[in-house]
Amino acid sequence: MGALAAICIFLIVFASSARAETPYRFFDWEVTGGDINPLGVRQKGILINGQFPGPEINCQTNDNLIVNVHNRLLEPFLLSWNGLQHRKNSWQDGVSGTNCPIPPGQNFTYRMQAKDQIGSFFYFPSLAFHKAGGGFGAIRIHSRPGVPVPFDPPADELPMLIGDWHNTNHESLQAMLDSGKQLPSPDGILINGKGPNGVSFTVEEGKTYRMRISNVGLQSTLNFRIHDHNMTLVEVEGTHTVQNAYSSLDVHAGQSLSVLFTANRPAGEYHVVVSTRFAKRALNSTAVLRYAGSSNPVPGPTPEGPANDDFDFSLNQARSIRTNLTASGPRPNPQGSYHYGSINVSRTIRLANSAGRTGGSKQRYAVNGVSFVEADTPLKLADYYNITGVFRLGGIPDAPPARAAAAVRSEPAVMDSDHRSFVEIVFENSEDSVQSWHLDGYSVFVVGYGGIYASCMLICYDRSLTLTLFGSSVYSQDGKGSVESAEQGRLQPRRCRRSFHGSGVPEGVDGGAGRAG
Repeated sequence: MGALAAICIFLIVFASSARAETPYRFFDWEVTGGDINPLGVRQKGILINGQFPGPEINCQTNDNLIVNVHNRLLEPFLLSWNGLQHRKNSWQDGVSGTNCPIPPGQNFTYRMQAKDQIGSFFYFPSLAFHKAGGGFGAIRIHSRPGVPVPFDPPADELPMLIGDWHNTNHESLQAMLDSGKQLPSPDGILINGKGPNGVSFTVEEGKTYRMRISNVGLQSTLNFRIHDHNMTLVEVEGTHTVQNAYSSLDVHAGQSLSVLFTANRPAGEYHVVVSTRFAKRALNSTAVLRYAGSSNPVPGPTPEGPANDDFDFSLNQARSIRTNLTASGPRPNPQGSYHYGSINVSRTIRLANSAGRTGGSKQRYAVNGVSFVEADTPLKLADYYNITGVFRLGGIPDAPPARAAAAVRSEPAVMDSDHRSFVEIVFENSEDSVQSWHLDGYSVFVVGYGGIYASCMLICYDRSLTLTLFGSSVYSQDGKGSVESAEQGRLQPRRCRRSFHGSGVPEGVDGGAGRAG
């Protein structure tokens, strides 16, 4: 009788486990080269299943994603998943140093889970300068049924992949960087892979729509606005936000967010405008928002955004974005129940970005005076198999050099940290441009912006209002800007020319199953 009861219990548990397994979504992608002309100039592009931009990944919290990537290019290729956390699975992150590249003519299958995640993200190619040729696409992670969302279901969701673009082929842009030259200014702005007025959206009067916006460009901060319509910000990179209204929003390189807007204006056509910020050469592009059944033309000139050099507008906007503490996240419990305001921080790291020249007078970018160079062996493999001499743990100091003009050195250096520890990171930007940073595989709690760093800042920030992001932007104001966060992982810039030339911080985590890297 006891054995029969045990068998029955086992069958019940097994059946429950089988029912509880989350769905699998399978994708089979072929990466090829092909001609594209998004701005009217024919150039070489990178296509996925013949598409530019690539196919969208549309999934739900906890779904398992199986993406089989066939590389038909003539050079190695990798895809990275901007915003997916890869919990205990950083081997799938898709950046050099973590993954081996996919050789030409071969394939690799990424196995990931959108574990406890919601929100708007994107994927992109992470090797060489492939991102300048395409290969990017949107990722949408929806809430599970039964988990409350802090707004009514929209009538539809409209994807918006925006980014700066060069008419020059990506191989030629890479050659410029390899020779130590700077990138030229972008030639234009793309909206969903098309130039000005190449995209239109049809809406019905009186209905509310959700736009998921991602800046997939190389380096430019972009301002986004809809003519004569206000937008309500509801989500930034998987965090539901306090629902403030905005007439325009700055979206930094690598950043993703969601807004709601209601088609409550007189029926007609309206401009959707995207324009550069903080740029030497001002650029803008437009899409068309069309009310169903209307034949009225787009009215007048495009609406103007903030002044090109108005850093205060962008900084104050960033400070206004707060976590909605009462809304549910990926789970039914409120986002404010995670108690991140009482994190026990054990270490403070100051990271200062800089530009410099190394031997041969080539342009390099550095963090705390160290410009990262790739090792021949991926860092995670070297760590996992205890291969010595590949990288130097602790090679990046916790603070910038005392002399601002100290020489830049290049090496495969890795910053060390302790497993499950929480670290306050202060980014310092003494350069004259906004810097966007991304933390591969992890989110950070952004708790403050602005001002010259001082240790007293660490007790002045209100951690109860912090916003969880997968990256952050550091402004240039009065010579320095700072942002403080707590987490662990790998940091790299989202301005592609800086990442290409060594501005990044691989971080080794002692005590874990291998080091995050």
